[in-house]
Amino acid sequence: MKELATGYGLVEGPVWHDTLGLLYSDVPNGGVFRVAKDSSVSQQVPKRRGIGGMALHADGGLIMGGRDIVLSDIDGTNMGALLAGADTEAGVGFNDLTTDSAGRIYVGDLGFKVFGGGEPKPGFLHVIDLDGSTRVISDGIMLTNGMGFSPDGKRLYHSDARADVVRVYDVLADGSVSGWKPFATIQKGETPDGLAVAADGSVWVALAHGGAVAVYEPDGTLRERVPVPLPMVTSVCFGGDDLQDLYVVTGSRGGPRENCGSVFVMRAPVAGLALAPAKVRRPAS
Repeated sequence: MKELATGYGLVEGPVWHDTLGLLYSDVPNGGVFRVAKDSSVSQQVPKRRGIGGMALHADGGLIMGGRDIVLSDIDGTNMGALLAGADTEAGVGFNDLTTDSAGRIYVGDLGFKVFGGGEPKPGFLHVIDLDGSTRVISDGIMLTNGMGFSPDGKRLYHSDARADVVRVYDVLADGSVSGWKPFATIQKGETPDGLAVAADGSVWVALAHGGAVAVYEPDGTLRERVPVPLPMVTSVCFGGDDLQDLYVVTGSRGGPRENCGSVFVMRAPVAGLALAPAKVRRPAS
């Protein structure tokens, strides 16, 4: 596993862009950064903090999480809110997100201030439809994290970090979901974080306190564990021209120094699934 970039507080939200390369955020210090195909590192969006998830938009824009779910141009300009944190029950904000093949956005809200010592309370799973309307489609999520769809789009995987479980839902035709069941139960203390799904249906889960990526078969059995050089593994993303480069991002906790959050890459034995671009309507300016 090769280190591509380091010096961040907590890296999150990795997403592959066919032209720009890998985009990712630094949650506490702010900003969206990129590692280009030539391995050069630069800032893509300045300042914005708290981005736990990102996706691309079909019009060339960028979806970013945080206090609100926003859509901007790819450089962070012309930003407008798609879903405001103030409109959720807790009013805290959002963590990770994903998109389905139709272009809807799925995002979990936070029921409490994770880094503020708040009393843990459950949050909700929302979907943003193509016309910009929003729905709550699941609840009881103690700490929402990574999400991804099966190759046929019929199942949605969803990490609940405080419950030490990856949920799986059946996805209905209108984009809503059935009641969930456990897909994979994570060893207590290892904490499931971001995830990505491969073309063979395997689910690759970052272990935030496990120093590894856990790889699960479509039936939920453990295939393998991929060790990572730092202990706080926060998310994963497939990229590269053939989607067979596995990007792994980390935080600083447990590392050798402050702000040692890093971006790593390795060749995976399987290709990942391309994340469909969002097609939700831009908010009125």
